[in-house]
Amino acid sequence: MAQKVAKVGVKKQAGYLYFVDRQGDVSCAKMARGKGKKAGAVKKVAKVGVKKKGGFLYFIDKQGDISCAKMVRGGAKRKKKAKKAKKKAVKKKAKKKVAKKAKKAKKKAKKK
Repeated sequence: MAQKVAKVGVKKQAGYLYFVDRQGDVSCAKMARGKGKKAGAVKKVAKVGVKKKGGFLYFIDKQGDISCAKMVRGGAKRKKKAKKAKKKAVKKKAKKKVAKKAKKAKKKAKKK
């Protein structure tokens, strides 16, 4: 399922999160644990310069090398439903605004 992209051989330390950054290099950051602790600053571990393709997930495998796997995308059905619900809400708001404007116009006409 996963495919090796580059052999790096990074030795992982406990308590650190290792990832492939935007430049395609291996970076790490101290993991936040609990409420009071914050995550540490990001450090570059190895310069690799991997060119990333869209639709793939890049990660550091157990051997410390960079691997990638095709991302599984689901939820397209949910997105369509959410869009329809938003459109309905927008239409209702527009109708309410028109009704309020009509009421204001009637009040002004009665005052004159």
